[in-house]
This record gives sequence, C-alpha cells and structure tokens, in this order.
Amino acid sequence: MSHPARANDARVPASICLLRLSALGDVTHVAPLVRTLRRAWPQVRLTWVIGTAEHRLLEGLDGVRFVAYDKRSGLSGMLELRRQLAGQRFDALLHMQVAARANLLSACIGAQRRIGYDAERSKDLHGLFVNERIADRPGMHVLDAIGSFCEPLGLRQTRVEWELPVPDAAREWSAQQWPADHVPTLAISPCSSHATRNWSAERYAAVADHASSRGWRVVLCGGRSQLERDTTHAIQAAMSSSALDLVGKDTLKQLPALLERADLLLTPDSGPTHIGNAMGTKVLGLHAATNPARSGPYSDRRYCVDRYDAAARRFMGKPAAELQWGTKIERAGVMDLVTVEDAIAAFERFVSDRQDGSLGRGLPA
Repeated sequence: MSHPARANDARVPASICLLRLSALGDVTHVAPLVRTLRRAWPQVRLTWVIGTAEHRLLEGLDGVRFVAYDKRSGLSGMLELRRQLAGQRFDALLHMQVAARANLLSACIGAQRRIGYDAERSKDLHGLFVNERIADRPGMHVLDAIGSFCEPLGLRQTRVEWELPVPDAAREWSAQQWPADHVPTLAISPCSSHATRNWSAERYAAVADHASSRGWRVVLCGGRSQLERDTTHAIQAAMSSSALDLVGKDTLKQLPALLERADLLLTPDSGPTHIGNAMGTKVLGLHAATNPARSGPYSDRRYCVDRYDAAARRFMGKPAAELQWGTKIERAGVMDLVTVEDAIAAFERFVSDRQDGSLGRGLPA
C-alpha cells in the first residue's frame, strides 16, 4: 500500500549530499530515496557524488546536482572532488557506501550530520567517517536498506518510485531495434561484473531456443567488454534458432529504454536486473551465488530461480537461513546449481501468468 513519506518535526535540511559511487544496480536503488526526499522537501538541495559510469545512467534525474568521480583517478580525483566542494557544508551527508575509497572521499565532504551504515555492515573503518548510523535490520532488500537512510532525518520511505531519466531519443533508438508487433520478447543480458555469478553460454542458448520454439523473439544485450562479446558469440554458436544481437550497441541511456520494451529479462544478479525492474519489466533472475530476497528484482521475484540455499549447503555446509544476511557464495561452479530446467520452468510460469492476466500482482514494495 502506497503512502507519502512521513516527516517528524525535526528541522528540515536545506542541503543533503548523497555519496554512492557504484554499482549500476545499487545507484538504481538510490533513485527511490531521491524521490522520497524530494516529495517531503521539494526545496531541499541534493548533491550526489557518484561514479562516472553510473552518472551516465542517471544524468538528468530531477532535482539532483551530480558530482561525478572517476574511480580510476585515484588521489588526483579525490583532490579534484575536494576542490569542487570547497566551501560547501551540507546539513547532512548520507554515506551509503562502506568501501575504503568511498570512506576516504567522504572526508572531502563537509557536513554537520554524517549518516552511515550500522556497525554490522561497516567495514574499512567506515565508522570513523560517520557520526550517526542507520538501524541494523537484517533481512532487508538492498533497496530498503538504502531507503532507510532518510530515517535519521525524520522520514520513512513508504513509497518506491524510480522514474529513471530516459531521454526521448533513447526510446526512439530502442523503438528502431525490433518491430512493434505482437511477438513477445525475451531479452538476455548474460553477464554480471562478478564472473562467478555468470551462467554458461550453452544453458542460455537452451533457454533461448525454448523461447524461440514458443514463438518468442530473443534479444541479446550487454556492454562492450570482451567477456560480454565472447559470451554472446558462444550463445549464438550454441543456439539452433536466431537472436537479435545488440550487445555493445546501446549506451547507458539507451539500456533502460531497451529493457523497457522487453516482456521478460533473463539475467544473473547484475545491474540490468535492477534497471529492468525499475522500468517495469519482469525479471527471470538466476540466483545461486547471491540471495534474491536481498539482491533480486525488487518488485517481483516470482520468475527468479533461487538456488541460494542449495549453494549454502554445498559450499558453506549449512542452510541459507544460518548464514549472515548478505553472505555471497561466489565460488567456482556455484551457478551450475541453476539448471536449464529451472530457467525454463520460470519462463513457463511467466508465460502462464501472462496468458491469464496475473502478471500485475508481483511482490509488495
């Protein structure tokens, strides 16, 4: 049930700095927090220190001044950030990344209130760079954890809206890639930046062939890395049907528009999972290395394959319920626990729900 964000009587901040550099999926999770802050305090000045690639995705987000930091720039980039923010002091810094680089960058940001993660999730001396912490609530999805950063300010995020900034030109480009017909489309984004989360090309090909046999169009999408190019070639070589190859052909502004046109997205735990979800596309997520309840598609996980518990038992010697929340099982071979039959069964669940009109149910936000 959706409600507007609620504020207590705490003093309304005039300026807030958000610090979250990466990755694509995680910065997508910050967009609803921006919406929450803007609904409660339309006049608040928001500055977001963000990675350069992530900035390309979110540039144009309403009401936000971005300060992009190139993670390859090292100390010189930190000094440049300090120069850009010199003389500015924010009412609050929302320090939403615990990595050492982000902690050091936070020292370049002047703020009266410095809100960071709870002690359980802190690392790399994160606690030395903050003077307030969000509550420790195990069992939360990453998006909800990020959303809780508004709570020390007196708000609660009770409504989740993304509204990613997608230019008309990006949608026009997407519209040119395949016809606007009645053929359902399966988009496959096969690669995560974490290699151990990736599935085999042969298994992707088997699911793609199954979708094709059911009258679906298959579209391959992804970035420009050699891994993604090689994986795409391997998928195509293993397929008996054909697929539209758009890997490396879109920009980060065009990717949301591309995923928006798909009926279903097949992908491991990756940035496109969360971008597609934010654009309203259902996601067939492949999970064994990570827990879909924590990092799967936020709005609807009915079509995810969940082999996280099996991975915990095989590689950690205990059920998933006994692992610390957020534990990643990024071991060689872990994704082999996800079978072709698992993915086809999830695909068929989607087809069935699409036919009977129950796609809109999803999970409560």
